[in-house]
Amino acid sequence: MTDDQTFPAPDVMHPVKLADGTVHTGTVFLAAAISHPRIHVGDYTYASAHQAPADWARHLAPYTYDFSPERLVIGKFCQIADGVQFITSSANHRYDGISSYPFAIFGRASKSGRPSLPEPGADTIVGNDVWIGQGACILPGARIGHGVIVGAGSVVGGEIADYSVVAGNPARPVRRRFSPQVAARLVHLAWWDWPIEKVVTSEAVICGGDVDALAQVAPR
Repeated sequence: MTDDQTFPAPDVMHPVKLADGTVHTGTVFLAAAISHPRIHVGDYTYASAHQAPADWARHLAPYTYDFSPERLVIGKFCQIADGVQFITSSANHRYDGISSYPFAIFGRASKSGRPSLPEPGADTIVGNDVWIGQGACILPGARIGHGVIVGAGSVVGGEIADYSVVAGNPARPVRRRFSPQVAARLVHLAWWDWPIEKVVTSEAVICGGDVDALAQVAPR
């Protein structure tokens, strides 16, 4: 059992300490590492990279600009592996006409209302306790439910149901981790919203498979 006094605070940049006492610079709590007006990340969500980038926001979401109309929202306790990228809506071109060429971005003329630019796109939303595997690509407007596991190298778009496992290009459901009824119960229990002291002392049941046991230790 982990002592809750040793669990890092969510505003710690580098929460992993190596055996020699130094920090692992390639793993960060994203809420501490990213300050971006269009990106919101919940507490204790971390990302890892074999070579730590200077700018985690640009590394993960290179098309989410300060002036982008859409948002990237990632929940709490998510786990984001090396090479994951979020391709948000500002990366889009028009593709409903003859050409997808973005004429408006070249030259000095006003870009407002130009016919070669698409309309603002949807937000990209990732739920709580989502594991996104190595090199996965999350497409504009994807909505990934709570407890989802995304296989390495997957290309994910659309809406992914809570507690699904998806993989492939395009990503397809591989299996459900729990039945829809149990998944709904887990979402209701929402362990990610418990006080961190309670989360840490409940590690065994949170990481186990007994939903009744989780319900028994839930804060009242």
